[in-house]
Amino acid sequence: MPDGSIIRPYGDTTGDGMVQTSFTLPVPPGPRAEGAALQLALKMGIEPAMVVHSHAIGTGFTFFVVYGSVRHLVDLDAVQVEERAYPLLASGEINAAIKERLRRRLIVLGACIGTDAHTVGIDAILNVKGFAGEKGLEYLREMAVTNLGAQVTVPELVARARAERADAVLVSQVVTQKDAHLRNTRELAAAFREAMGESRPLLVVGGPRFDPAMAAELGVDKVFGRGTTPGEVASYLVHALIPEETAA
Repeated sequence: MPDGSIIRPYGDTTGDGMVQTSFTLPVPPGPRAEGAALQLALKMGIEPAMVVHSHAIGTGFTFFVVYGSVRHLVDLDAVQVEERAYPLLASGEINAAIKERLRRRLIVLGACIGTDAHTVGIDAILNVKGFAGEKGLEYLREMAVTNLGAQVTVPELVARARAERADAVLVSQVVTQKDAHLRNTRELAAAFREAMGESRPLLVVGGPRFDPAMAAELGVDKVFGRGTTPGEVASYLVHALIPEETAA
């Protein structure tokens, strides 16, 4: 019987090892395609496997959903995640920290860069309507927030940040084909480093496919993954940009 740190996937009954996965193969729909899907599932360690759904995608491609059992175990003690190093603050606490310790409004620019036209992420963080029951950064009276929208070029963003003396630049990347989000983020970091050096604003990126542990590798200050709320971002900005009060 596994101890509390060793767990097994759950599907129909506890510990049965059942998993579900989906993928596309460049094979027309039919028995041969389903046989290919089962062969792949077997090589992935799913045995026995069942094709529970399949349908054609375009010409000569089939999408599959496969369900089956794996023998692999998960060691929770070996899982490494980035723990939040700052407290979550309420709106009033954020406004008070900026007003009392920064003594001016905190200037924030947000954008989607490159060819990414998906503004849902940056809108969820910045717009007053917010996300997950939390209002966006525009709601915070001590923040001066500008949402530049989609398909902003990196040079445009650098120029705007310099002109407005931005404290922080928030960038959302949803399009991830061929790791476009990673390439764009590295370009962003390099451009700010070249143009502004140590005086550059805080660089924060986010999107559903980002790994929060990649900030240093990508050359930015903070990476947020999927499900991030406006309160988490605002609390981080306070933590990173506003010095803590020290006792006399």
